[in-house]
Amino acid sequence: MKSRGRKRTEPYRRTLAIGYGNALRGDDAIGIRIASIVADWQLPHVRALAVPQLTPELVEELQRVDVAIFVDACSDWEVCPCGVQLTTLYPSSTSHLRDRASDPRSLLALTKALYGRAPQSWWVTVPGANFDVADRLSPVAEQGIARALSCLEVLLGVSNWQSKKGFTRIATRA
Repeated sequence: MKSRGRKRTEPYRRTLAIGYGNALRGDDAIGIRIASIVADWQLPHVRALAVPQLTPELVEELQRVDVAIFVDACSDWEVCPCGVQLTTLYPSSTSHLRDRASDPRSLLALTKALYGRAPQSWWVTVPGANFDVADRLSPVAEQGIARALSCLEVLLGVSNWQSKKGFTRIATRA
């Protein structure tokens, strides 16, 4: 399969991009829209999934990859004041596994507990403005999607950091 003219800049690593959200709640569909676009890129080393929510069943997919990228909408402007954010993710402590199965860190912890390892992971959060019942995205979401796709091009090795603007990279501790 061709990658539609996208040029690679780094070696391939098996990657899973998981976009999640509710397609009937306006900007909550950001993650699934982005996952669908990434799937359309047809990169041979990338599997993109669009799901309504994170579930423990995704652990089976996570244990097969080197890199995982979670993509979600951000409704809290205090959390995403600068626009698209890229956060390094680490598995949560096992004591948190019961708290929230839909948190990416909990899925990574479950993956590590079951398979002895978890993939290197990032969380891409994209600001949205309208989370009411709606079948279309707000202009804020559309702008954020464009920025997030730029970020994903870098993470997936089809572009480089120097040419990208409009998102904030956040490094977190293990």
